[in-house]
Amino acid sequence: MANQISIPIAVRPEEVSRKQSLGAAIELCAELGGFGLDKSLQHELGVDKAQFSRWQSGAEGIVWPKFSRLMDACGNDAPVLWMLYQRGYDLHSLRRQESEIERELRQAREALDQERLKNRVLIEALHGRVAG
Repeated sequence: MANQISIPIAVRPEEVSRKQSLGAAIELCAELGGFGLDKSLQHELGVDKAQFSRWQSGAEGIVWPKFSRLMDACGNDAPVLWMLYQRGYDLHSLRRQESEIERELRQAREALDQERLKNRVLIEALHGRVAG
């Protein structure tokens, strides 16, 4: 079991709201992650075909650690978003919290943008002096 986290994939609220069951949301999660409901995803999660089928049909609940691994492997939160939608949440107004790495990246980009602005101002000022 690799227990790997995929690059996050955006899930459109419209896709989630069309699903009629948690099993359908799990299928959407797999599909968006580039998995067929096949052995590769089952292997990634450490479950057999029968257990995976019971999750889809709703015949068996899924424990949070495996549920979380499913979403990490597929790179999206479609099943959790489906649950929130079923509980009456507006999926258009939800937003993820910024992780520490995302915050550091945002801050680095903002600092770089500030430096680029300073450089552009200096270059324009120098060109103005040379031209004048």
